[in-house]
Amino acid sequence: PPLPQAVHAVILRHRFLIVRAKELRCGAEESRRFYREHAGTSVAQGLLERRADSGRGPMWAYILAHENAVPLWRSLMGPTKVFRARHSDPDSIRGAYGLTDTRNTTHGSDSSASASREIAFFFPEFDEQRWYEQDEPQLRRGQLYYSAEERVHRVLRAEEAQVT
Repeated sequence: PPLPQAVHAVILRHRFLIVRAKELRCGAEESRRFYREHAGTSVAQGLLERRADSGRGPMWAYILAHENAVPLWRSLMGPTKVFRARHSDPDSIRGAYGLTDTRNTTHGSDSSASASREIAFFFPEFDEQRWYEQDEPQLRRGQLYYSAEERVHRVLRAEEAQVT
Protein backbone atom coordinates (compact mmCIF):
# COMPACT_ATOMS: atom_id res chain seq x y z
CA PRO A 1 0.00 0.00 0.00
CA PRO A 2 1.07 3.63 -0.37
CA LEU A 3 3.12 4.93 2.55
CA PRO A 4 0.40 6.93 4.37
CA GLN A 5 -1.90 3.89 4.39
CA ALA A 6 0.93 1.59 5.48
CA VAL A 7 1.85 3.81 8.44
CA HIS A 8 -1.83 4.19 9.31
CA ALA A 9 -2.17 0.40 9.31
CA VAL A 10 0.79 0.10 11.73
CA ILE A 11 -0.92 2.59 14.06
CA LEU A 12 -4.13 0.57 14.07
CA ARG A 13 -2.40 -2.82 14.27
CA HIS A 14 -0.59 -1.74 17.44
CA ARG A 15 -3.84 -0.56 18.99
CA PHE A 16 -3.07 3.13 19.21
CA LEU A 17 -6.13 5.29 19.57
CA ILE A 18 -6.15 7.96 16.91
CA VAL A 19 -7.36 11.05 18.74
CA ARG A 20 -6.94 13.42 15.78
CA ALA A 21 -5.57 13.06 12.26
CA LYS A 22 -5.16 15.53 9.45
CA GLU A 23 -3.45 15.79 6.13
CA LEU A 24 -1.46 18.98 5.65
CA ARG A 25 1.51 20.60 3.98
CA CYS A 26 4.37 21.99 6.00
CA GLY A 27 6.40 24.56 4.09
CA ALA A 28 9.78 26.14 4.85
CA GLU A 29 8.43 28.72 7.32
CA GLU A 30 6.40 26.16 9.26
CA SER A 31 9.44 23.86 9.34
CA ARG A 32 11.61 26.63 10.78
CA ARG A 33 9.01 27.26 13.49
CA PHE A 34 8.58 23.55 14.20
CA TYR A 35 12.34 22.98 14.62
CA ARG A 36 13.08 26.31 16.37
CA GLU A 37 14.29 24.51 19.51
CA HIS A 38 17.16 23.15 17.39
CA ALA A 39 18.10 26.53 15.87
CA GLY A 40 21.84 27.14 15.89
CA THR A 41 22.72 23.47 16.38
CA SER A 42 24.36 21.11 13.94
CA VAL A 43 21.11 19.14 13.86
CA ALA A 44 19.06 22.12 12.67
CA GLN A 45 20.17 22.14 9.04
CA GLY A 46 19.46 18.44 8.55
CA LEU A 47 16.06 18.76 10.17
CA LEU A 48 15.13 21.73 8.02
CA GLU A 49 16.35 19.97 4.87
CA ARG A 50 14.33 16.91 5.82
CA ARG A 51 11.13 18.92 6.31
CA ALA A 52 11.73 21.02 3.20
CA ASP A 53 12.29 17.82 1.24
CA SER A 54 9.18 16.08 2.57
CA GLY A 55 7.27 19.38 2.48
CA ARG A 56 6.93 19.00 -1.27
CA GLY A 57 3.91 16.82 -0.76
CA PRO A 58 1.23 16.29 1.82
CA MET A 59 1.90 14.69 5.18
CA TRP A 60 -0.27 13.29 7.93
CA ALA A 61 -0.17 14.59 11.49
CA TYR A 62 -1.63 12.45 14.27
CA ILE A 63 -2.41 12.66 17.93
CA LEU A 64 -2.02 9.10 19.17
CA ALA A 65 -2.97 7.66 22.54
CA HIS A 66 -1.69 4.45 24.07
CA GLU A 67 -0.23 3.26 27.32
CA ASN A 68 3.40 4.47 27.07
CA ALA A 69 2.63 6.03 23.70
CA VAL A 70 5.92 7.93 23.25
CA PRO A 71 8.33 5.01 23.76
CA LEU A 72 6.07 2.57 21.92
CA TRP A 73 5.79 4.84 18.87
CA ARG A 74 9.55 5.48 18.87
CA SER A 75 10.14 1.74 18.97
CA LEU A 76 7.77 1.15 16.05
CA MET A 77 9.48 3.87 14.00
CA GLY A 78 12.90 2.26 14.48
CA PRO A 79 16.28 3.96 14.35
CA THR A 80 16.49 7.42 12.76
CA LYS A 81 19.28 6.30 10.44
CA VAL A 82 17.63 4.31 7.67
CA PHE A 83 20.71 2.14 6.97
CA ARG A 84 20.79 1.10 10.63
CA ALA A 85 17.01 0.58 10.68
CA ARG A 86 17.16 -1.69 7.61
CA HIS A 87 19.76 -3.90 9.24
CA SER A 88 18.89 -3.87 12.94
CA ASP A 89 15.12 -3.42 12.73
CA PRO A 90 13.92 -4.18 9.18
CA ASP A 91 10.27 -4.54 10.25
CA SER A 92 10.21 -1.04 11.75
CA ILE A 93 8.52 1.77 9.81
CA ARG A 94 11.84 3.35 8.90
CA GLY A 95 13.42 -0.01 8.15
CA ALA A 96 10.61 -0.95 5.80
CA TYR A 97 9.81 2.43 4.22
CA GLY A 98 12.65 4.88 4.88
CA LEU A 99 14.54 6.13 1.84
CA THR A 100 17.41 8.14 3.34
CA ASP A 101 18.29 9.62 6.73
CA THR A 102 16.56 12.85 5.74
CA ARG A 103 13.60 10.96 4.23
CA ASN A 104 13.00 8.40 6.94
CA THR A 105 9.16 8.53 6.73
CA THR A 106 8.14 9.44 10.28
CA HIS A 107 8.63 11.75 13.21
CA GLY A 108 7.84 11.00 16.80
CA SER A 109 7.96 13.14 19.89
CA ASP A 110 10.79 12.26 22.26
CA SER A 111 8.88 13.08 25.47
CA SER A 112 5.44 13.98 26.75
CA ALA A 113 6.49 17.64 26.91
CA SER A 114 7.61 17.56 23.25
CA ALA A 115 4.37 15.83 22.33
CA SER A 116 2.36 18.61 23.96
CA ARG A 117 4.33 21.28 22.05
CA GLU A 118 4.00 19.41 18.77
CA ILE A 119 0.28 18.77 19.26
CA ALA A 120 -0.23 22.50 19.84
CA PHE A 121 1.77 23.24 16.68
CA PHE A 122 -0.16 20.95 14.33
CA PHE A 123 -3.54 21.01 16.12
CA PRO A 124 -3.91 24.51 17.59
CA GLU A 125 -7.66 23.94 18.02
CA PHE A 126 -7.07 20.87 20.23
CA ASP A 127 -7.49 21.41 23.98
CA GLU A 128 -5.18 18.82 25.51
CA GLN A 129 -6.21 19.52 29.11
CA ARG A 130 -9.90 19.16 28.22
CA TRP A 131 -9.14 15.90 26.40
CA TYR A 132 -7.40 14.45 29.47
CA GLU A 133 -10.18 15.61 31.78
CA GLN A 134 -13.23 14.70 29.68
CA ASP A 135 -12.52 12.54 26.64
CA GLU A 136 -9.71 10.27 27.81
CA PRO A 137 -11.66 8.84 30.78
CA GLN A 138 -14.60 8.14 28.47
CA LEU A 139 -12.32 6.41 25.98
CA ARG A 140 -10.98 4.19 28.78
CA ARG A 141 -14.51 3.26 29.94
CA GLY A 142 -16.60 3.34 26.79
CA GLN A 143 -16.96 1.17 23.80
CA LEU A 144 -14.87 2.54 20.98
CA TYR A 145 -15.38 2.56 17.31
CA TYR A 146 -13.04 3.55 14.55
CA SER A 147 -14.41 6.03 12.03
CA ALA A 148 -12.66 5.16 8.77
CA GLU A 149 -14.09 8.30 7.16
CA GLU A 150 -12.59 10.58 9.83
CA ARG A 151 -9.57 8.30 10.42
CA VAL A 152 -10.01 8.62 14.21
CA HIS A 153 -11.40 6.67 17.14
CA ARG A 154 -14.62 7.84 18.76
CA VAL A 155 -16.50 6.94 21.92
CA LEU A 156 -19.63 4.94 21.27
CA ARG A 157 -22.24 6.82 23.29
CA ALA A 158 -24.99 4.90 25.12
CA GLU A 159 -27.68 6.09 22.71
CA GLU A 160 -25.56 4.98 19.72
CA ALA A 161 -24.89 1.55 21.26
CA GLN A 162 -28.64 0.83 21.33
CA VAL A 163 -28.99 1.52 17.60
CA THR A 164 -27.48 -1.57 16.00
